[in-house]
Amino acid sequence: MLTIGCHLSASKGFLHMAKETVAIQGNTFQFFTRNPRGSQAKSIDLKDISLFQAYAVEHHFKPILAHAPYTLNPAAENPETYEFAKLVLEDDLKRMEYLPGNMYNFHPGSHVGQGTAIGISRIASILNDVLKPNQTTTVLLEAMSGKGTEIGYRFEELRQIIDQTQLSDKLGICLDTCHIFASGYDIINHLDDTLNQFDKVIGLDRLKAIHLNDSLKPFNSRKDRHEKIGKGEIGLEAIVKIINHPALKDKPFYLETPQDDLSGYAKEIQTLKELYQAQPDTNLGIIQNND
Repeated sequence: MLTIGCHLSASKGFLHMAKETVAIQGNTFQFFTRNPRGSQAKSIDLKDISLFQAYAVEHHFKPILAHAPYTLNPAAENPETYEFAKLVLEDDLKRMEYLPGNMYNFHPGSHVGQGTAIGISRIASILNDVLKPNQTTTVLLEAMSGKGTEIGYRFEELRQIIDQTQLSDKLGICLDTCHIFASGYDIINHLDDTLNQFDKVIGLDRLKAIHLNDSLKPFNSRKDRHEKIGKGEIGLEAIVKIINHPALKDKPFYLETPQDDLSGYAKEIQTLKELYQAQPDTNLGIIQNND
């Protein structure tokens, strides 16, 4: 079964997000832990969490994915920025334990001129402060597009963060198809080579989630601009190969494509479900004609 969902607003709570997911035929979802451009987080609603957990079991949900706000920069040189990232990560991971056994994703950050090696050491230092031996949440480093001074656009950089983290068993990776395409990994023509490289450098056992997005910008552009599935530079055929690849097909996929409302996500999920475990070249025309 394809494990797929999309990014949803958490403003109305977990049960509401779960019901939205079922309405679009998904079985997981992603959400921001707090304002994506700020620091404010909602208070914990234990009743909502309890109702969500029962609903998730009833509807056979797979692990959900929390996303840290974009304002975090764990690689920052500025002490206030760095401390803010640490406090938010620490608080988010405490809050995630109300929903045990799920995942938490964050952008590694930007070194802002101090150098990649120093930035990596600062990210690992924060992780060494906030990760706890008894936590049930798996923390994911997101592979980035490489814009500006971003860290984590090469597999080797993600590996270095893992290697410098004491509780590295708590860490995994989230691959974003738009990001890695933009960063120079040719997932259209050389998907096997890309995955073999990931396995060699990091290990496929660390790959816990996939952000499934097309790319508005071309290959190796180093620009993070998501596009609707099949409407960008990656294209539907390559995305279908990704969801059906033996090393990937059982991973959870989270859509972050630009949509006006949930109906867009519903359409994408329907298309991908129809093409899951299918032969792309015999089905693409049928699905595209339904657009």
